[in-house]
Amino acid sequence: MTLDTVKHATETPEAAQPWKELGLKEDEYTRIREILGRRPTGAELAMYSVMWSEHCSYKSSKVHLKQFGEKIPENDAMLVGIGENAGVVDVGQGYAVTFKVESHNHPSYIEPYQGAATGVGGIVRDILAMGARPVAVVDPLRFGAADHPDTKRVLPGVVAGIGGYGNCLGLPNIGGEVVFDSCYQGNPLVNAGCIGVMKHEDIHLAKASGTGNKVILYGARTGGDGIGGVSVLASETFESTGPAKRPAVQVGDPFQEKLLIECTLEIFGEKLVAGIQDLGGAGLSCATSELASAGSGGMRVELDTVPLRDATLSPEEILMSESQERMCAVVEPGKVDRFMEICEKWDVIATVIGEVTEGERLEIFWHGEQIVDVPPRTVAHEGPVYHRPFARPSWQDVLQADDANKLARPANSAELKEQILKLVASPNQASKAWITDQYDRFVQGNTILAQPEDAGMVRVDEESNLGVAMATDGNGRYAKLDPYAGAQLALAESYRNVAASGAKPLAISNCLNFGSPEDPDVMWQFAEATRGLADGCLQLGTPVTGGNVSLYNQTGETAIHPTPVVAVLGVIDDVTRRTPIAFKEEGQLLYLLGDTHEEFGGSAWSQVVHDHLGGLPPKVDLERERLLGEILISASRDGMIDAAHDLSDGGLIQAVVESCLRGGAGARLVVPDGLDAFTFLLSESAGRAVVSVPRSEELRFTDMCGARGLPATRIGVVDGGAVEVQGEFALSLDELRAAHAETIPGLFA
Repeated sequence: MTLDTVKHATETPEAAQPWKELGLKEDEYTRIREILGRRPTGAELAMYSVMWSEHCSYKSSKVHLKQFGEKIPENDAMLVGIGENAGVVDVGQGYAVTFKVESHNHPSYIEPYQGAATGVGGIVRDILAMGARPVAVVDPLRFGAADHPDTKRVLPGVVAGIGGYGNCLGLPNIGGEVVFDSCYQGNPLVNAGCIGVMKHEDIHLAKASGTGNKVILYGARTGGDGIGGVSVLASETFESTGPAKRPAVQVGDPFQEKLLIECTLEIFGEKLVAGIQDLGGAGLSCATSELASAGSGGMRVELDTVPLRDATLSPEEILMSESQERMCAVVEPGKVDRFMEICEKWDVIATVIGEVTEGERLEIFWHGEQIVDVPPRTVAHEGPVYHRPFARPSWQDVLQADDANKLARPANSAELKEQILKLVASPNQASKAWITDQYDRFVQGNTILAQPEDAGMVRVDEESNLGVAMATDGNGRYAKLDPYAGAQLALAESYRNVAASGAKPLAISNCLNFGSPEDPDVMWQFAEATRGLADGCLQLGTPVTGGNVSLYNQTGETAIHPTPVVAVLGVIDDVTRRTPIAFKEEGQLLYLLGDTHEEFGGSAWSQVVHDHLGGLPPKVDLERERLLGEILISASRDGMIDAAHDLSDGGLIQAVVESCLRGGAGARLVVPDGLDAFTFLLSESAGRAVVSVPRSEELRFTDMCGARGLPATRIGVVDGGAVEVQGEFALSLDELRAAHAETIPGLFA
């Protein structure tokens, strides 16, 4: 077979090429020919196909994502924003923290263990590539109906993959979510986040500069296990026939990644790299084109020098492979020997595969023959931009008119008690300990808070006790009812969770999970959610530092609920002042912060009791969220509260039950004047939290709330061995614990 060189491509302009099979549209293939002034070689076609895929190029979403760069709030903490491997913020004392959330949805449905494991590995390398030591991971997960047979296939593998990879790396898993809904049947959402810590001067960027500098590929050998991988899988819908694309899913080796991490950190410590990029989606195609595009020159690569696991791989396959545990560094010639010594010490394979050139081209050779000659920006940063048509769905008004507030409510106290017990035992509200116990949450010894707390928290500095907190939240039911408000509610909940732990919210990352962009209904949802999130971040002063878009999350014609997942990062000066959710001290007073209204659209109660989705989600008041956050942070810092729990899914009663079970103490509650018991206990009004206040601090706390204008209503006391609502019912902690703890093991153990 004749090697398809640049010369050969020039001489054979009419040769048939499999552009359609590689996921390119006809107009995209035509544009590639226009850029090159000829037909592409097979290797060039492979590069453009993966780099112009939806997953890598954001071609359907970038026209909306630009709002995150236009609506930037004033925030002195931002050090590195959108466009790099991950965002970076200043957390004080000379420390910088980098964080990001990404998706590995389609690979995790096809091959649950490896799909989820390599999702963790990929996000960790993104953080590492910024110059940081990874210190913790989080994993927001969504599955189909909990009792569906395919959920029983997917969930255990995903959980084992996350735990297996993260535990082997020695990274604590401190947060995330597990949500069940039939809309995710056949298309689970496996999002993974990571936090890394470094000093300001250690920040690294992905760029190739300095003519004559060497390009070094190091880490695992390149194999055929990830060809096309996430870049192709995440750029098309699943057919309803089920998984049939296993070879495209990458295979991870966490022990190799651990060596790669320590090797890279030592290389950083000796200031040996001028630029660095991890190899994730699109593999070498991405690493070489992005490094060259962001640098000041060109790049020449000798592809046949790449270490392989499979000697039969073609040049195209090598360029498309998404094999894991690989990095690409740009190193000055005088530092190459020391770079290689460190790699040898850590038993990491390292090979010089090219160098930075004076020109403006990315040139790749195979056994001396040129197979790629492209302007790198056209591959990495100047892909297609689609202005997809979008319009408010014809069914949206009907959905919102189906008001959940009109659903039949419990007729008496006994029925209310029965429905609350059913809610507490439902898969979404039940304890996730069977899942989270498979993750090491305390390795490294710096975990301060982890599941089931409102936010995960880790210590950054062991002398000063500086720390950071992160929460991830998203409610697809809210977003289905109103994508603009739903995105803001996700932001508000994540912001509230971080503040409830005592940390000050600084910035966000996001993972925007939606159906097919070719559906105008879906694109309207995406446009509205993106607009809502950008507006919300501007108002709260939390800039978007980066994130991920995952489209084509649907099976056949059925799209998932629009699911914007928001990760908020916060900083706390002293982790010893953090606030847990547990009610422990008998006699402490319980206060409800915020206003409660009749808001049941998209609520857990409407789902569990009535299997209903309709109406409007809770109203969003971001100024109230900001005020609530300030009160929670001040009260935590000044020792006015001993516990705090945000109110969200399941309302007040769910939060109280979780706090009681966490601390092993009961609570006696009184329904406030002006509210009925049902609304008091089960409404999901936003901008609320429940706190436990030592009696000695009550006056100081209520004075602060009054002075700041935050409603604070005394609703009860920590007491006894039951959750009792005066005049309504009592549920013993033993009864609640059984209902809360047994559901998930009963389904999956």
